[in-house]
Amino acid sequence: MDRKHPYTWWNALFFLGVIAVNVLSVTLPIAGNTTGEISDRYQTFLTPAGYAFSIWSVIYLLLGGFVIYGFRSAPSSVHSVQAAGIWFILSCIANMGWLILWHYLYIELSLAAMVFLLATLIVIYRKTRNIDKPTSGQRWFVKLPFSIYLGWISVATLVNVSIVLHKNNWDGFNISESTWAVIMLCVGMLLAIMVSYPNRDRVYPLVFVWAYIAIALEHKDTDNVFITGWVTAGLLLLYSIWLLLTPGHKRYLSE
Repeated sequence: MDRKHPYTWWNALFFLGVIAVNVLSVTLPIAGNTTGEISDRYQTFLTPAGYAFSIWSVIYLLLGGFVIYGFRSAPSSVHSVQAAGIWFILSCIANMGWLILWHYLYIELSLAAMVFLLATLIVIYRKTRNIDKPTSGQRWFVKLPFSIYLGWISVATLVNVSIVLHKNNWDGFNISESTWAVIMLCVGMLLAIMVSYPNRDRVYPLVFVWAYIAIALEHKDTDNVFITGWVTAGLLLLYSIWLLLTPGHKRYLSE
């Protein structure tokens, strides 16, 4: 192993493990349950339309690019791998753990795995944001993958929380489930702004736009969720465009 790439091979090994577990979750499937079937079993007002999960193909493609990029001998590649450090390996473990726990219907434990995955991605996101004067390779294969990955897991965590509460028949302080969904959509929108603004990251909120439109379409018969989903998605889209057009967007491109 190249001493300049202390995590490169481990990153590749654990990433392949993630792909393998994902393939098995579809082909076997694990524990006789597909991911979608379980999601349908615990349907909540935050569950998005099925097409939204196709974003995983984009995420894994980009993460594959990150892993391959780490094998380059250029200093920028070394720096990128070292920036993510062991946290990428931990994120892979959390990803695999979530899938296995979810398929075996350990829903509460799957939420714990999801939160751990979220925590690892937050660390990676912050570390990769601190890469000074990134090359084009670092922008495409380091910053972009983790903007999208963190964005999707941020939304997925909100959905997982709603599933656990629904499964355990939480009464929501006598507030309806659809109203709680509206509250969580608004909280998610604020989260998207709070995370992206310091970094002028216009990609992270776009993931929320993708998810929120899918949530609105899935619950088109529930007016408050449908309307809130579209309104928050529209606001985040405008916000992302504003980040692109304002002079400060150069910071995202140059860090």
